[in-house]
Amino acid sequence: MKAHPDKMKMDALMPSIREYQQLAMKHGIGDIFQDNGGKLLQVVLTLGLTVLPGREGNDAKDETGREFELKSVNIDLTGSFSTHHHLNPTILAKYRQVGWIFATYRGIELACIHGLEPLQLEPLFTKWEEKWHAEKKDINNPKIPVSYVIENGKLLYGQSPDIKRRPKKDSPKKPPIDPFKAEDE
Repeated sequence: MKAHPDKMKMDALMPSIREYQQLAMKHGIGDIFQDNGGKLLQVVLTLGLTVLPGREGNDAKDETGREFELKSVNIDLTGSFSTHHHLNPTILAKYRQVGWIFATYRGIELACIHGLEPLQLEPLFTKWEEKWHAEKKDINNPKIPVSYVIENGKLLYGQSPDIKRRPKKDSPKKPPIDPFKAEDE
């Protein structure tokens, strides 16, 4: 196999990426390429938060010790924030005890950060809890719409973007193939 010509460009960028990773490690983030580590670093540094160790608890705390759940989204790809792959009453109880920080990105560019209190998210929590009790099974990753966060949250940083997704590049549309028609007709 032969390396792509852009590998030289990537190799030239690696010293800066390593420096970025060293900064992340100083703040408790083991891998900027895993679990939104690079974006998490940007959010905690922007808001003066401290990353909490481990994957089971909340994500960060402020200088008073208040804990927060942090979520990020790239609105070029999707219009909602992910929550938890196995949402259940235990997780919801935890969610109702902490502040929420939502970082909205366009690609890798941080557009804004909003904060919401659990009470502002209660309509969603209630709906999810009712669904869990009705179905008696964990909910797979219910979403929080970016529009809900922007409408209900407090802007902590940046400017709320136009949340319409960027249009995809136009690709030439081919007419559907008619399987009953000869190609030369």
